[in-house]
Amino acid sequence: MYAPSCPTEYRPAPDPLVIDAEARAWVERTRDAMSVEEKVAQLFILYSREDSAAETDELTHLAPGGIHRFPTGDLTAAWRETRAVLERAKVPPIISGDIEGGSISYPFVTPVPNQLGTAACDDLDTSAELAAIVARECRALGYDWSFMPNIDLNVAYRSAIVGTRSYGDDADRVLAQARTYVRVMQEHGIAATAKHWPGEGYDARDQHLVTTVNPLTIDEWDATYGRMYRTLIDDGIMTVMSAHIALPSFVRMMQPDAGREAFAPATVSRLLNHDLLRERLGFRGLIVSDATGMGGLTSWMERAETVPAVIENGCDAFLFSREAPQDMAFMLDGVRSGRLSEARLEEAVTRMLTLKARLGLHRRTLDERVPPLDRVRETLRTPASLAFATKAAGDSLTLVKDTQALLPIAPARNRRVVVAADPGWSFFFGAPDRSFAPFVDELTARGFEVRDFDQDVAPTSQDCDLLIYLIGQEATPSLGEIHVDFAKLHGGPRKAMKHFNKEVPTLLVSFGQPFFLYDAPNFSTYINAYAGLPENQRELVRRLVGEAPFTGNSPVDAFCGLEQLRW
Repeated sequence: MYAPSCPTEYRPAPDPLVIDAEARAWVERTRDAMSVEEKVAQLFILYSREDSAAETDELTHLAPGGIHRFPTGDLTAAWRETRAVLERAKVPPIISGDIEGGSISYPFVTPVPNQLGTAACDDLDTSAELAAIVARECRALGYDWSFMPNIDLNVAYRSAIVGTRSYGDDADRVLAQARTYVRVMQEHGIAATAKHWPGEGYDARDQHLVTTVNPLTIDEWDATYGRMYRTLIDDGIMTVMSAHIALPSFVRMMQPDAGREAFAPATVSRLLNHDLLRERLGFRGLIVSDATGMGGLTSWMERAETVPAVIENGCDAFLFSREAPQDMAFMLDGVRSGRLSEARLEEAVTRMLTLKARLGLHRRTLDERVPPLDRVRETLRTPASLAFATKAAGDSLTLVKDTQALLPIAPARNRRVVVAADPGWSFFFGAPDRSFAPFVDELTARGFEVRDFDQDVAPTSQDCDLLIYLIGQEATPSLGEIHVDFAKLHGGPRKAMKHFNKEVPTLLVSFGQPFFLYDAPNFSTYINAYAGLPENQRELVRRLVGEAPFTGNSPVDAFCGLEQLRW
């Protein structure tokens, strides 16, 4: 059994950014040739979401250290603008992405399960092959840096931001999955990122909206998050994302009279970034801030103070900007006023350049970073990758309960099907439109008569043999809370009070958050499908009609710790 102990002193750890003499010379030569303005720009990771020439012109003019690419639907445009960014740069920029799977993906890549769906497959060989598919395709698209894995623990089941973006609620399972992802991605030359430091999941709020709090004692933290980060550091993970999350137990251990500062977001906390992550856990890689436009940071201090404070307090890269020229000016002013020391500026720029050299960006040709378009097309969505991802989608599907023995369904007894659907939405730029058409088409092809829920004429046992609720909301920023919205489904708050599950056989399916039984404890059949991808929908119908078994193993307590939900 693991015995927690407070991490009280420095522990040596491997340096994930070790480079050879030639690369070190490039780092030093490049850094020393930069003006202060160029060094400041090197700290910034700006985002691209349009794949347009105008946007590329704007970004390359600012010469940031990196570009974070969000999905768009046009492969040719994405390929063209990525190459344009690389061609124009004086210092090779690093290309990053939220490579999370599920519905946060380009439409022209292999659709792999999100983190929770991957964990539900409960097979590390499957996880490794999914990561390899992602790595091969991301390398073809020009990515160097994945802002994954998410090692938050899915404990606060009302959290709208952890949910499907986590591997589950058990630290051992989460760590095993994260280690697999990191190993495979970095073997393919893509830097991996452990997030969200110092650990999300016990606070049901969203750091996109407020500064959230990790409430664990230091021993509890060390036995869970501390152990996971320590192991990944020992494994050689290259980067960690410092988030807008407070860890008051550690801050108060160091400063008993910390007061408000005990709740400072890690992004601007030297105690958390330097004293805990670097000195006590021994991390020697790069620390990137979480997105700096989020409420958990913007509500903590004024912007002109925040920008230099992110770097001064231990982050090496500044992620995103509400207005990049202004933020770069704030950073430069921080250097000139002394709020950002020259020593920290030099250290951060050196580490950013070292990460690039570690990935070989200073040596790789344009075609090595982003191959010709025909080669990219050959790499994406290969028959073997699609087949494997479809199998994984099916393997993830989890029958949580069926106390009414509803399954399998069949046209002979469940022919008339009513579907009440809420596909949900995504915060992320470029996320595909959500639709349950594949699910309906598969049912129809098997002889079921499917109609939409009529909010004016409720279903009855005389005209409906099966009522299916389809809820598609995956974890996504800025929602605050995710729940089954019966008012939206039924047509208003008064109609929300009327339920039909004791009159008509009812099935509740989540293509997103795994905790919807909390909102429908008396529903007798419940399935977690984790993502609304067409593959998940089609594979689910196969299992509903008995053509394949349910094999998914829930990575979370879908009953939310409540016995009521089990019945």
